[in-house]
Amino acid sequence: MKFAKLALFATAIAATPIAANAQDVGATVFGNDDAPVGTVESNDGTTVTIDTGKHKAPLPLNLLAEREGKWTINATQAQVNGLMDQQMAQAEAAAEAQAAAEAEAAAKLNAALTVGSAVITADAMPLGTISELDAANVVVTNDDVGLVTLPRGFFALDAEDQLVARANLADIMAAVQGG
Repeated sequence: MKFAKLALFATAIAATPIAANAQDVGATVFGNDDAPVGTVESNDGTTVTIDTGKHKAPLPLNLLAEREGKWTINATQAQVNGLMDQQMAQAEAAAEAQAAAEAEAAAKLNAALTVGSAVITADAMPLGTISELDAANVVVTNDDVGLVTLPRGFFALDAEDQLVARANLADIMAAVQGG
């Protein structure tokens, strides 16, 4: 008899509708205009990602509030989408600026990598002058050891636009001399 009551109780609990929490995936979140903003796509415990149909907007969990049985935020879908548009435009502009700066730096370095250019080391010691170069390597003539071949990616420009090998002189000489 106790088993039958327990089974009946378990069935009753399972059949009882439980209100969805805002952090539940699939829950609808409404705006301050009572229109849907979107549905919850994920929750990591501090951030709820809401799919607005246009963006997947990450919102701090504490921005959600329950009002009249609905989960809401104090913004409209248009406002959330507008903020996401603005953030995406800023991120894109920053990425483009970074890419342009990197391209400019690479072009400047390639222009400096020419036969006859002086090369210093990371510790500001003279290494020599470039005597040969190709797509992969740069050969520097050094007064003490002769030819030093370094990978092209081993070079940079310092703040004064001097061509620099990215290692100190002692390490380069040790590598050249097999030690």
